[in-house]
Amino acid sequence: MDGVLIHEGVPIPGADAFIKKLRDSGKPFLVLTNNSIYTARDLQARLTRMGLEVPVGNIWTSALATAKFLESQRPDGTAYVIGEAGLTTALHDIGYVLTDHAPDYVVLGETRTYSFEAMTKAVRLINDGARFICTNPDETGPSTEGPLPATGAVAALITKATGKQPYFAGKPNPLMMRTGLNAIGAHSETSAMIGDRMDTDVLAGLEAGMQTFLVRTGLTSDADIAKYPFTPSHVVDSIADLVDLV
Repeated sequence: MDGVLIHEGVPIPGADAFIKKLRDSGKPFLVLTNNSIYTARDLQARLTRMGLEVPVGNIWTSALATAKFLESQRPDGTAYVIGEAGLTTALHDIGYVLTDHAPDYVVLGETRTYSFEAMTKAVRLINDGARFICTNPDETGPSTEGPLPATGAVAALITKATGKQPYFAGKPNPLMMRTGLNAIGAHSETSAMIGDRMDTDVLAGLEAGMQTFLVRTGLTSDADIAKYPFTPSHVVDSIADLVDLV
């Protein structure tokens, strides 16, 4: 979503035409984001205000992927959560109880108000045996003022304090891609991933067996591409260049 359809709250030129063409074609699609702050319904409302009509069922977040993973691992479990409504709602919807008393999991997601008290609680619960899950490994996130510390950076702090590595459910984990594909009845062999980051979007698509398109409207420059040991299937200037391919 960010860097492909919108940039700092503004639609990228061609995004509306691309979404409309997708919807008119009847092809199954998902708008993905590693940001776990918002629910799919929240994101739908935000996109609608920007003129992008995306049904709520076509939005797939790292929070939803995390909840799907936990439901498959331990149905009706318990979790101590650091995160916002997108994550807590997803866990409530699968029947999880959110608690700080001997939870099965500590689940770390995105928030703009990481507290030292919450991180301390997470460290102690993990040391007491809770399994450590993280929605995504992104170390920084964008803002109008510049990069912000994100989930991956806070996960590193907790790992340093506990010696326990988290399991990341979001991109580039191909699990997020496979569960998303299953949700819309699609297959990797006939699907494509469009993203603006090599380390999450392109890698996730590659490992899921999909074609990958890297757009230049986000965080990755041509010079950055050469730094990675893998390459996208295609590199284009923006989503506008892909409208005629739908």
